[in-house]
Amino acid sequence: MNEDYDLAIGHDKPYEIAAFAERHGLTIGAAELILFAYSPSRAACDTAATAFLTAVAAQANRQSAR
Repeated sequence: MNEDYDLAIGHDKPYEIAAFAERHGLTIGAAELILFAYSPSRAACDTAATAFLTAVAAQANRQSAR
């Protein structure tokens, strides 16, 4: 996704699900859940996506340590 394009979009306009999923490397289902919970704030959605991916990585590390 073009970062310059992101700057032209208002921060209060919700993401499109597919674009958000692609931007953060999420499945469509995960993107839908995050957007449902945190829209319309793009900043809140971006933060939630980062937190989600961090939690998934931590869980994977715990699973592999067993």
